[in-house]
Amino acid sequence: MAEVQPYWLLGALPFVALLLCIAVLPLIPFTSHWWHHNKNKAIVAGGCGLLTLLFVYMTEGGAHAGHVVAHTILDEYIPFMALLGSLYVVAGGIVLRGDLAATPRTNTLILGVGAVLASVLGTTGASMLLIRLLLDTNRDRTRVAHTVVFFIFLVANVGGTLLPIGDPPLFLGYLRGVPFFWTLQLWQPWLFTVGLLLAIYYAIDSWMMRHEPARAVALESTVRHPLHIGGRVNFVWLAGILAAVILLVPGQPLIGTTLVTPDYAREVAMILMVLLSLWATPSALRKINAFSWSPIVEVAVLFIGIFLAMQVPLEVLAHRGADLGITTPTQFFWIAGILSSVLDNAPTYLVFLTTATALPVDPQTTMIALTEGVAVSERVLVAISLGAVFMGANTYIGNGPNFMVKAIAEGRGVKMPGFFGYMGWAAVVLIPVFVLVNLLFVG
Repeated sequence: MAEVQPYWLLGALPFVALLLCIAVLPLIPFTSHWWHHNKNKAIVAGGCGLLTLLFVYMTEGGAHAGHVVAHTILDEYIPFMALLGSLYVVAGGIVLRGDLAATPRTNTLILGVGAVLASVLGTTGASMLLIRLLLDTNRDRTRVAHTVVFFIFLVANVGGTLLPIGDPPLFLGYLRGVPFFWTLQLWQPWLFTVGLLLAIYYAIDSWMMRHEPARAVALESTVRHPLHIGGRVNFVWLAGILAAVILLVPGQPLIGTTLVTPDYAREVAMILMVLLSLWATPSALRKINAFSWSPIVEVAVLFIGIFLAMQVPLEVLAHRGADLGITTPTQFFWIAGILSSVLDNAPTYLVFLTTATALPVDPQTTMIALTEGVAVSERVLVAISLGAVFMGANTYIGNGPNFMVKAIAEGRGVKMPGFFGYMGWAAVVLIPVFVLVNLLFVG
């Protein structure tokens, strides 16, 4: 559209409604059970997506509506779900179990390893791989909730900063043209934040350990079941997924050849890795992991609606984003981060990335070229990336793995803090850390 008219803001209502449903319906007693079923999520998400398409059809015509569908499904949704789905399924075939001595040092080591793996396996894959090991290790501790909370902070969120496959917002940025290895430039704020959170956790867990009952301390003083890794073949398939993302870029020649990578070769390779994983992994291993298709189906049905419904807000922001008055990296860091806390961080990232492309070009600032002939300031891109990924940890609804980790822990008998109780942990622990991140790496 050449110019945004006021009525186009009406087209953003389905997007707002869908995100509010995702945030609120699980918390209301008389809707939480209804929302629990994926088919009902599909009804809401699909309805909001269709309302958006109807709006586009009525205001821009059938040709433009068809273009929106093709671009959204073929260029964004299919690559997005191929990555998340393949990582989820393949990581679900790896069994990492053991009952180690639940000392502060052991727990801190598990969290640190998880923070590293999150950038390689994705926050979902790393969380599903390590949460059961962490819970097995701490089964005799009476105070475990704080350990799971820091697991969400580190493994389900902050850890996935270094590669696009680490967290959904960064992969969407990669699909929009951000170079694959650009995110490695974020290693300093990643290392600072991970290191500081691990130090804080170690201090808290050491205090908690000193206040454990003597019997619990005695039970946890020895290693009763050494670490065991099952389904090792899946590491081969994980390497295949990583290779596909790096090497198979549609429209670009394969490294060392003149052969141009065809469309969807990357996604086909990922699906092949999934099929090989399902074929090569004994079903008993997935049963041990309590593997279920439900979480990834939930992501699939919600994001088809999100991707469709967010097209109108993205169009509006592309044309009027500069009018919002958000111009500095600090503003992008905090506003994108806060919204990522209460909404899903993936669409929030895209909204602010689009907003940033509408800013005037500063000749003294390095610009990162994106698809569709636009560019974004590198300093602003750093701020958006850190805000969306880091602050997805502020609430249970900020990032997909958060609720999954909470549910698994509660299924093991851990009394997790409620929605606002968890936000209290985040306010006390994370916000001061993010203030330092802003001062040192953003502002």
